[in-house]
Amino acid sequence: MIGIATNMWFWVIFIAFVLAMLALDLGVFHRKVHVVHPKEASIWVAVWVGLALAFAGGLFVIYGHHVALTFLTGYVIEESLSIDNIFVMVLIFEYFKVPAICQHRVLFYGILGALVMRGLFIGIGTVLLARFHWVIYVFGAMLIVTGIRMALKQDEEFEGEKNPVVRGARRVLPLSPDFHGKHFFVVQNGRKMATPLFLVLVLVEITDLVFAIDSIPAIFGVTRDPFIVFTSNIFAILGLRSLYFLLAAVVDRFYLLKYGIAMILTFVGAKMLGENWFHVDVLPSLAIILGVLGASIAASLIWPRREQGPRFARSRGEKTGSLFGSRTRRD
Repeated sequence: MIGIATNMWFWVIFIAFVLAMLALDLGVFHRKVHVVHPKEASIWVAVWVGLALAFAGGLFVIYGHHVALTFLTGYVIEESLSIDNIFVMVLIFEYFKVPAICQHRVLFYGILGALVMRGLFIGIGTVLLARFHWVIYVFGAMLIVTGIRMALKQDEEFEGEKNPVVRGARRVLPLSPDFHGKHFFVVQNGRKMATPLFLVLVLVEITDLVFAIDSIPAIFGVTRDPFIVFTSNIFAILGLRSLYFLLAAVVDRFYLLKYGIAMILTFVGAKMLGENWFHVDVLPSLAIILGVLGASIAASLIWPRREQGPRFARSRGEKTGSLFGSRTRRD
């Protein structure tokens, strides 16, 4: 594992690959602003998952099954946390009534910011763990507390006008009251103003910052190799946009998923706290994580909530099942 973290060419090649894929995405496939439909989103989800599996295959060929399984475990954890991230994005987009044609643009630039933030967080975490071993126990305790809190806390409504980020942005930025197509800024009466689309972008970035506080320690519970931590995070983030457009309309159905995620965070946190007394190998860890995710998703579909469904959720303010709240639209 040390060879991966210290081999500069791995970092250069991977970052070049990410930049090339982002340029291809924005410059070719989404050069024209359009509504992303579920069929297109499902194709892109398959592409990103396929690339992640191909990357795991490359790790298997070069470094063996242990490294490949470690990457896959981190990737699955990140993907599961990304689904809860989608809950929050649905809340934000619906509250501000973001036009469907503009949502991909917000998510694209949101992910660019997320890549930078995740890289900084991983770098800081790596340095802290290298210098102070006890930080791993802090990370483990954070994950257990978050897992318990997620399982016990009731859903909350997203009230944009009371949100501290929204209130702070309104104080600092001159904001246009209306959307102006895909633009984040416009000039009105000789004054440059931010549009509501930019405010939504800020909220998406802050949301990812909050999720990174949980997800980065969770990956360090699987491996301390920064390259594996970074790549598993990035592959999950790159597929987040497509996953959003695929699941946004049906995300309400997975109302028990937050309990599965809570169990995974608690499990990883317990592993970190107890690493001096017991060890759970990567293959059983991956099996436990996949089993918990599969069980929570299956249970949500087998025992649906009464009168559940996207239309009912939108019209009646139904809870999303996420830690972060129910849908409350802006009038």
